[in-house]
Amino acid sequence: MDAAKIKQGLAKRDFLGFTHLDAAKIIELFDYSLFIKKQRKESPSVSGFLPLRDKTVAMIFSKPSLRTRVSFELGIHELGGYAISLDGQSIGLGSRESVEDVARLLSRYNDAIVARLHEHAVIEEIAEHASIPVVNALTDLSHPCQVLADAFTLYERSLWHETVKVVFVGDGNNVANSWIELAGVLPFHFVLACPEGYTPDHKVLDAAREKGISRIEILHDPVEAVTDADVLYTDVWTSMGREEEKEERLKIFSPFQINSTLLAKAKPAAVVMHCMPAHRGQEISAEVMDGPQSIILDEAENRLHVQKALLVKLLNHDQYRKFHLTHRLRNASRKIKA
Repeated sequence: MDAAKIKQGLAKRDFLGFTHLDAAKIIELFDYSLFIKKQRKESPSVSGFLPLRDKTVAMIFSKPSLRTRVSFELGIHELGGYAISLDGQSIGLGSRESVEDVARLLSRYNDAIVARLHEHAVIEEIAEHASIPVVNALTDLSHPCQVLADAFTLYERSLWHETVKVVFVGDGNNVANSWIELAGVLPFHFVLACPEGYTPDHKVLDAAREKGISRIEILHDPVEAVTDADVLYTDVWTSMGREEEKEERLKIFSPFQINSTLLAKAKPAAVVMHCMPAHRGQEISAEVMDGPQSIILDEAENRLHVQKALLVKLLNHDQYRKFHLTHRLRNASRKIKA
């Protein structure tokens, strides 16, 4: 961190995961996301609401991206900022130039860094040396922006509560790790149904369980796992970087497909989620993905709104605090009148 900022006592805000947040801060972010979403629908023109005016965000993509890139670039633009997309291979992150030098240089040019990378240690190193906020837009270990949007999607539908049962059916991958990390902050019932040998990161799991906030289960029978579930969630069986395991995984994971038979074991009103991209006929059947219980496109859209809220929180905290102060005063006024 720059010496000047340390001197002023200003703590740099990053979003690498959920471990440094608490439940109240996440709910505050969800409430601001609701405001952001409503504001966008009611005001097609963003001319009157530009909390990131004149802000620039460097976005490093070392992995392919559709939803992450579009939602961040569009969100930054709608908030009045400017996004600079950088290909990780082209800039030679960690090869042509050291991670430390890239982080320090980008800090001189920009107001924030959003990075979609392979090794999680690299984004931690970027955050260590950058003097501006750093956002984890996916690593091999975690995908917190995705899970933030997922949980917000349940929150806006009034489906989020301490006993909500979220069942992740599939691989114990980076998305599953972020769900588990969230369970160490927000109370709910999380179940991962995965084959033997495909469990999540043990450090993430142990840390979340030690906090004792949520009920966290790892099961290997998908039918047992989804019984009485409120939410069925899945992801691709073969994550980026593991393509050589595809054929073997197709055989091992075939009993873990979310289809109408498995969905029938959940609660009648259960919803189905998928972080996409999806492979119809593999981890999820087409009839379920396109069926009435699917909220998959809703959660994909919400990446835009949640990430916009997150960027305002990180880059214009005064605007963010002002909203919550006004919101609290308005609610207090309503209670007094009542």
